[in-house]
Amino acid sequence: MKAQLLSLLLRSLARTWTVRIEGTLPTAPGVVAFWHGEMLPIWYVFARCGAIGMVSSSKDGGLLHTLLRAWGFKTVRGSSSKGGRAALDDLIVMATERLVLLTPDGPRGPSHACKPGCIVIAQRARVPLTLIRAYASHARNFSRSWDNFMLPLPFAHVTLHVSHGSTIDPDVEDLSDTIDHVTSRLNTLGSVTC
Repeated sequence: MKAQLLSLLLRSLARTWTVRIEGTLPTAPGVVAFWHGEMLPIWYVFARCGAIGMVSSSKDGGLLHTLLRAWGFKTVRGSSSKGGRAALDDLIVMATERLVLLTPDGPRGPSHACKPGCIVIAQRARVPLTLIRAYASHARNFSRSWDNFMLPLPFAHVTLHVSHGSTIDPDVEDLSDTIDHVTSRLNTLGSVTC
């Protein structure tokens, strides 16, 4: 009940935002990655487009699951620490037909450091990986949370910076350079040309 009420409040809040897109939103199939602390407006923009969201199996993940289901997402539960292997296999198959959205630094951080999941899914599904950053004119940042979670305030202007989709070489086995590149790209996206 608590999760449903909070989900309703967040949906009502999101309807007050003015959203501007810098770049071009991707279409299916593909993988979309964004930092955990900036997730809310990005999830909102992709509502009702038949996308898949990866959500942690934790209690906090239960709230996000409720919100995303209300926004029309299909969700897959799992994370790097629990249920991750099965979720990864499911998402690889799903990414060949639909958009898969996930936070590569979630569910517990470290913040703004990419884990390999989004790259592995894009590589094995042979679909583009698109990166997105979100900025808000007025927001509350929860500095005590590990991800410095950003909650855009009512009537905030939200800007999403969208990278060009890039493909991951299917023959590359050592993904460490790619992980470093994705981390760097996400950390600078919006401050440099998309």
